[in-house]
Amino acid sequence: MAKKEFYDLLGINRDASDDDIKKAYRKMAMKYHPDRNPDSKDAEEKFKEIKEAYEVLSDSQKRATYDQYGHAGLEQNAGGFGGGGAGFGGFGDAFSDIFGDIFGGRAGTAGGNGGRGNVYRGSDLRYNMEITLEEAARGCEKQIRIPAVDSCEACDGSGAKSGTSPKTCPTCGGQGQVRMQQGFFSIQQTCPTCHGNGRVIADPCGVCNGSGRVKKSKTLNVKVPVGVDNGDRIRLSGEGEPGVNGGPHGDLYVVTHIKEHSVFQRDGQNLHCEMPISFATAALGGEIEIPTLEGVAKLKIPAETQSGQVFRLRSKGIRPLRGTTQGDLMCHVVVETPIKLTERQKQLLRDFDEEGAGNHATHNPRAKSLMDKLKDFFN
Repeated sequence: MAKKEFYDLLGINRDASDDDIKKAYRKMAMKYHPDRNPDSKDAEEKFKEIKEAYEVLSDSQKRATYDQYGHAGLEQNAGGFGGGGAGFGGFGDAFSDIFGDIFGGRAGTAGGNGGRGNVYRGSDLRYNMEITLEEAARGCEKQIRIPAVDSCEACDGSGAKSGTSPKTCPTCGGQGQVRMQQGFFSIQQTCPTCHGNGRVIADPCGVCNGSGRVKKSKTLNVKVPVGVDNGDRIRLSGEGEPGVNGGPHGDLYVVTHIKEHSVFQRDGQNLHCEMPISFATAALGGEIEIPTLEGVAKLKIPAETQSGQVFRLRSKGIRPLRGTTQGDLMCHVVVETPIKLTERQKQLLRDFDEEGAGNHATHNPRAKSLMDKLKDFFN
């Protein structure tokens, strides 16, 4: 049985952030966990499916492989990802930040990592990059300049003035949360003093005003692979926004957009172009030059070629991003009506038309066929 789409299992879009993936997984796992559905085999299978989906989508490398190659790409890796033997061992970890709010011990708080506060991965970013058809076909390296938020160099991202450092919050003792007693229940909530960071800054940095981040621009080199198409994504690992409290940077996704070309239209790995030919060449045949991405190619036009006829030039298209077979160039010939004729040319055409007027069936079979159909229709 074909596996279900991981994004559909979690009910999220393909561009969902890590936080969106985690929230969706927690919601689905709470609904289908075997402890909540002890007699339901369907719920157990559903839980296994969403757990496998989460294990892949929450891992940046596995997710990139899945986005490019789907389930087949994951199965090529030894042992696969998130197989059936994984069981339910990860359930407690996934829900520690839910149950921790009530029973204490919230994952990622200051108390668990030496007073650093909650650590979060930075957000992913998207950049739309325009490239030419030639650059897409041959591959290239481009430079892009993007606005960015980066760690403040003056305070090394701590938010405290140089020579000082953040102090452990005296209210929560670095936990980022405080416990309140309500009758028989002990309820944990965000610390009002440090707002969940577990630290307080007495003397903030004058450059970033205590945020630990500054806005600036940066220049990046982007390697565009051969054969990219509209909407393809190039992932630059670690070039997204910086994490919170020392967390890892997010990623930057460069989305390619191919500019309209003056000669060619692209259809996947094939190219299309329109070439005008003269009336004489169409009738008598001849040889014309066809532009390609590699230069000029010659094309033989057989006698009695009709306008709109398509000629295929093998391997003159684009090599696809995934695959080795190069596409073709489809040349659509259009018989061009001559303009600005001399009197002699006009007379020659009249003579030509008069000479063939009595033999339309031989010289103009398509017109003769159409006239016969019209006669049958009106009769």
